[in-house]
Amino acid sequence: MADAKQQQAAAPTGVWKTIKPFVNGGASGMLATCVIQPIDMIKVKIQLGEGSAAQVAKTMYANEGLGSFYKGLSAGLLRQATYTTARLGSFRVLTNKAIEANDGKPLPLVQKAFIGLTAGAIGACVGSPADLALIRMQADSTLPAAQRRHYKNAFHALYRITADEGVLALWKGAGPTVVRAMSLNMGMLASYDQSVELFRDKLGAGEYQTVIGASAISGFCAAACSLPFDYVKTQIQKMQPDATGKYPYTGSLDCAMQTLKTGGPFKFYSGFPVYCVRIAPHVMMTWLFLNQIQKYQKKIGI
Repeated sequence: MADAKQQQAAAPTGVWKTIKPFVNGGASGMLATCVIQPIDMIKVKIQLGEGSAAQVAKTMYANEGLGSFYKGLSAGLLRQATYTTARLGSFRVLTNKAIEANDGKPLPLVQKAFIGLTAGAIGACVGSPADLALIRMQADSTLPAAQRRHYKNAFHALYRITADEGVLALWKGAGPTVVRAMSLNMGMLASYDQSVELFRDKLGAGEYQTVIGASAISGFCAAACSLPFDYVKTQIQKMQPDATGKYPYTGSLDCAMQTLKTGGPFKFYSGFPVYCVRIAPHVMMTWLFLNQIQKYQKKIGI
């Protein structure tokens, strides 16, 4: 009887051990998003050609008030609950498996980068519908009044997209989304783990100094690697057909080629300072929240 009770008590522990990296990753990402959402809104509008960060912020506040900075928050949270849960969870699981196979030794940067690419692809495939809803909701106010979709929240956006355009439309722009996620996670996750080893093991930094320093480095690397793909992804996801039903771009490659032709290579880095400011704090807060969640779980023994 005692053995049976012990087995029943151990069963949830095994399940929790499996899902814990995913739950922690999603929770930390959602908390960080609540803080970063206004910067993300400004970044999207800069990419859509509405002016500098100061101009965009001033116009948003004057026209729509403080609430405009949090437009699309429900989609942002849904995106974190899917995309970040999948990418951070799979990255940690894959990394732990690789370390075990490497006899407990730290992994080389190339292997970390490959795991980051894989985790990014997994997360993007899962989170693409929520990402599409987020972009649509953020870009809605930039459209002519007759073309605005007026989504009430993320779930209403997903319902309308499915009803109006079909289920597969939920993955519109999934190609560039996956590529962008792979590049971002390669820069972010691999550089973070590598930087942690540098700050903690070689420089002897404390816990918070290590997390903040490593997060800042990984945030910059993530921004530099992913912004060109993010720019193309945003253009594809927000495009509207003209009066004849023709879209401005036939696909991601066509968008990239037209952008290169008309704006040059630096056009892909439109809004880079804001994008970097948006990515780096989000990365830093995600890891800080994750660190605190893990410390609390350790304290209460789960």
